[in-house]
Amino acid sequence: MSMNNPAKPNIRTVGLFGRYKDKNVGQVLYGLCDFVHQRGLAAIMEQQTATLVGKPEVRALPLASIGAEIDIAIVIGGDGTLLNVARNLAPFDVPLIGVNVGRLGFLADISTDNMLQVIGAVLDGDFQTEERFLLHADIVRAGEVIHTFNPLNDVVLNKGMLARLIEFETYIDGSFVSDTRADGIIVATPTGSTAYALSAGGPILHPTLPAIILVPICPHTLSNRPLAVNSDSQIEIVLTDEQEAHVTFDGQSTYTVRPQDRVRVRRADHPVTLIHPSNRNHYEVLRKKLLWGAKL
Repeated sequence: MSMNNPAKPNIRTVGLFGRYKDKNVGQVLYGLCDFVHQRGLAAIMEQQTATLVGKPEVRALPLASIGAEIDIAIVIGGDGTLLNVARNLAPFDVPLIGVNVGRLGFLADISTDNMLQVIGAVLDGDFQTEERFLLHADIVRAGEVIHTFNPLNDVVLNKGMLARLIEFETYIDGSFVSDTRADGIIVATPTGSTAYALSAGGPILHPTLPAIILVPICPHTLSNRPLAVNSDSQIEIVLTDEQEAHVTFDGQSTYTVRPQDRVRVRRADHPVTLIHPSNRNHYEVLRKKLLWGAKL
């Protein structure tokens, strides 16, 4: 749900996160840390981020535990960095602000040029919030869960390195949907609808829509089209091929699956809350990032 939040948030401690191994991010974080302290707030850096800054007086904590100590997270990087941080902070109900030093920036949508102005306004209570749900994915082998992941964008079953199709069955809420031969299939949230799913011909969903999309990747049967289902659906994909395949989560983690393994996907229990400038418009972002109406 997207809403304006005119009330000043109860923020005492700010968590700072940056894209790893990027020295330019370190300079941005250095200035941001001083800005937070000037406003009388405490700052805690994620442990790996702290190595970019070199401020020994700033407290640092591991990503797995920092969520319990902070009231808001500021992420300097691209969408990939924000995805990683968001997944880890979701159980702690910590809202996130994304400052973009990457490429597209659908999620991390604040520019470094006006970063301090926008963040200052947020700390004063001038912002809008947007709730995004994650997926919960289990890989099941012989009835036993062998791997679990909570992606914000998507779960992708793909053929891996071999240039041949794989075969899999899809079930929704226990009902058989299809037997498919394709390069794979993408199960995506509305957030992920502008990622890999978009490149594979899937629809763009509004971020707050309670839906999950299933997008086949290069299906052999051309009538096999993207499918949108309720976000309360229980999705199961069974690898019926004789070869191994791969499941990737948010394009950042991968796991090898064997024939007859099952990939079970549902809506995760904990959502993510993103904070945006109060004047942000979703459709303006789409026009800008996807170059709608641009003359080529």
